[in-house]
Amino acid sequence: MSSKTFALIIGIAFTLAGIAGMFPAALTPPPPNAPALSFDVLYGYLLGLFPVNLAHNVVHLAIGILGLAAATGERHARLYSRGLAVFYGALGVLGMLPGPNTLFGLVPLHGHDVWLHLGTAAIAAYFGWRAEIPVLHERDDRRHGLADRRHALSRVSLERRRGAYDRRMPLGT
Repeated sequence: MSSKTFALIIGIAFTLAGIAGMFPAALTPPPPNAPALSFDVLYGYLLGLFPVNLAHNVVHLAIGILGLAAATGERHARLYSRGLAVFYGALGVLGMLPGPNTLFGLVPLHGHDVWLHLGTAAIAAYFGWRAEIPVLHERDDRRHGLADRRHALSRVSLERRRGAYDRRMPLGT
């Protein structure tokens, strides 16, 4: 899979997650032992697993739209993947710490979000920093056939380079 395909898949997934988090029907109420948030608009657990709120959903939407835009070119997709790896790696580490696991009361980063963020960061790092592997396509095989035909015509091009345009004249004269 190429970095462009990865950016497209992540873009679609995060856009859909951001949209799904905006619907209260997709959210379950947080359990009583969940950390309290100062910004608790649409605070709940998406699919009963992932803690989200409005700010979290807006970030998901922004990352998803950026992924869809980055899927237009290989260079953009690699830069997107690298940025995603750094960003989600930092969020995963913050989610493991007791104080900033709610990003100071603004965004929930705890629970199942930790492994999701760290897993996303690891996969994004792979697609952002992996080595280029040249791929041999079928068109390349057809071009080899063209090169063989051009090689057969090399005598004519050699004559033209040496100035012998008339085939009746020898090359040395």
